[in-house]
Amino acid sequence: MPDPLGLVIDRDHQLPHVVVAVDREGGDVTAYPAAAHEPSMKRTFNGSTLHISRVKAGAEAQASFHRRSVTVWSENTEQAADDVREAAAGVEAAVVLVAGDPKAIGLLREHLTDQPPVGELVYVDGGRSDTSALAGLRASVDAAMREAMTARHRGVLDTLEAELAGGRALQGIPAVKEALAQGRVETLLLAADRSGDPVLHASRRDPQVLGTDPAALGDDPPVFSGPAAPLLLRAAALGGAAFTEILPPARATDGVAALLRY
Repeated sequence: MPDPLGLVIDRDHQLPHVVVAVDREGGDVTAYPAAAHEPSMKRTFNGSTLHISRVKAGAEAQASFHRRSVTVWSENTEQAADDVREAAAGVEAAVVLVAGDPKAIGLLREHLTDQPPVGELVYVDGGRSDTSALAGLRASVDAAMREAMTARHRGVLDTLEAELAGGRALQGIPAVKEALAQGRVETLLLAADRSGDPVLHASRRDPQVLGTDPAALGDDPPVFSGPAAPLLLRAAALGGAAFTEILPPARATDGVAALLRY
């Protein structure tokens, strides 16, 4: 029985996201589906640069140049905002990470206010101007993604505790395997450390049914045994349940729990 838990946990740690770097001239928008090696969309927009820098001149001329600069900045970030919305919708982004020139970020925020993109907006350090800015962007994106992943998992565990109190969740292998057999599991939760797992028995004919005694599966000849984790995952996947890792320290008995379908 192959054990995909490591791969499943790695996939569970990935979130679809969009990375945005903007400045006065335009923006770079890159969309990443969850667990993808390459972006599904990468767009660079460099808008008009005419009058993009404010200049020193006479009072009336200076005001005119300043208005033109602000207009160009606004038009450039408006195009970037359209790209952000398209990219976020394309990957169903959980997070949209924005970095770059503070003035351009402020204008982009204004353009996104009336029609926000899919996903949570998070502002990070870095930019698109040079190698150093891009390196800073990459580091801050990695840190923000780790924080977003951890926050999402902690939120699921908070939900689990509330649902356990209300009788809409279960914990421990015996209760969870019975709920899987009945098709009642909405989300299976497992801790990564499975060193204490017992051996369970399963059937090729009915993969959602698990037992501690092969005799409990009746006279079904294709009965086999294996560690609990891969068999629980198999039953959950074939029953249409989702999966979330229980981050350490595990708060559920045996590091196994389930949120139930209503």
